[in-house]
Amino acid sequence: MFPTLLLMVLLCLAAGSLACDAGASPFKSTGIICRVTKPAALVLNQQTTQVIQAAFRHAKYPSMKGEKSILFIGKVLYGLNNLEIHNLSIGKSEVELRENDAIGIEIHNVSATFKGALHYGYGSWLINLGHSVDFEIESHIDLRVNTKLYCGKGRVAADTSDCTLTFHKLLLHLQGDKQPGWMKKLFTDFISFTVKLVIKSQICKEINTVANILADFIQERAELFLSDGDIGVDISLTTSPSMRASYIESHHKGLVLYRKVPSSFLNESVFSPALLSESRMLYFWISDQVLNPMVKAAHEDRRFMRHIAGDELKELFQVDLSGTMPDILHQIISSENPVAKVWSLAAPELSMVPQGTIVKSAAAVELRINSSNAESPALYIETDVEVAVQASYANKKLFLDANPVSISIRKVSDSAGMDLDTDSDMDYFKEMIHRIGIPKVISYLEPGLTSLMDRNRLNLFEIINPEIITQEGYVVIQLDFGFPHHLLVDFLKKKL
Repeated sequence: MFPTLLLMVLLCLAAGSLACDAGASPFKSTGIICRVTKPAALVLNQQTTQVIQAAFRHAKYPSMKGEKSILFIGKVLYGLNNLEIHNLSIGKSEVELRENDAIGIEIHNVSATFKGALHYGYGSWLINLGHSVDFEIESHIDLRVNTKLYCGKGRVAADTSDCTLTFHKLLLHLQGDKQPGWMKKLFTDFISFTVKLVIKSQICKEINTVANILADFIQERAELFLSDGDIGVDISLTTSPSMRASYIESHHKGLVLYRKVPSSFLNESVFSPALLSESRMLYFWISDQVLNPMVKAAHEDRRFMRHIAGDELKELFQVDLSGTMPDILHQIISSENPVAKVWSLAAPELSMVPQGTIVKSAAAVELRINSSNAESPALYIETDVEVAVQASYANKKLFLDANPVSISIRKVSDSAGMDLDTDSDMDYFKEMIHRIGIPKVISYLEPGLTSLMDRNRLNLFEIINPEIITQEGYVVIQLDFGFPHHLLVDFLKKKL
């Protein structure tokens, strides 16, 4: 259960606020898929100890009382109060993914000492019982939890009601062990019957509580991870998670939200389970019908606009281009304070193909001298660019390799009315865009996107050999990972 939550929770995109739209074809409206395989479950199972300990420690154990008639003595009344857990240790845990059923977790050899106060007296119940003695209960327990994942209001939810505790040892120690033998025997029988029920009830209840606290928290983080400013993604589930013996798979809408309003519509998805394998720990399948609306929203949010000035701009033109720089451009760049503005004229279009991501963009560039003089030289260029981009992630950084497919100049104008449509000028501007413009755009995108991922704490995870594979109409991200133990510990301390 806990690994399950951590696998579905910590790394899968499980979230949303709308109810599931499960139907005859759940894939039809699916824009994002997350698949977690058995090797990932085994890695995350290593964190089970922390979650079990949190459940035991955070559980509230109610006071218990009982009564029994004893020959020659009469009615004996007794109660257990202030039950606390000490010396908790856990042996090993095992996880199993059960086809179309549940995630089976078995925890062996949970050793714990429960301490409290035992009150007892004779006759009728009094406000304060006549005698009191401290006690300890030594216990050895095996724990089995079968967690079923389902869709609850668009989110991955966990049902841990199939929870069983097996007591292999439950030994009572009264303080000093000087009480009459019949008294200890009486209390031992009482504890054996009552404490088992109370501990099981409270531990299983707390396990479910911790599981869903984790689920809610991580699913909220998943929403934030895919959000920035006014741009977000509705990743509500389209159906309940799919359970196989070798993986768990969740299916999400992937509808882009701009200023909280849906700005995309998903046509029939091309996803099928056969598109993903099981050799890596974690897989994400993302349709280009999700990525294109995200880019459109970024364009509408004026994200694709940059100003460059002064020495930064001058350094760009130190690149040795084959053609001759037009005079007006030379005047601007050689001035004391040149400035440039670059922006997208329309939303870039993305298409996924086996060779990479094809990006088609229409952009404008305005270069001028930073002066209040309205007559100062200025140059305006509009261009259509098609670029093949391949992405990779290494050393906690995103890298983009962009290769131009085509560059065309659609418009050139200047403040002096010079003739800039000669073949040599057009060739120069194309080379300028190829060797200066595109690399500069990439130099902004790489750290910008890396910073966005870092703000959402992706850099805290050990991402192992990630691969970004594009195919016709979609991209697959596959990777192995190491779980940051300290994150779970910190989370449990804060939340519990």
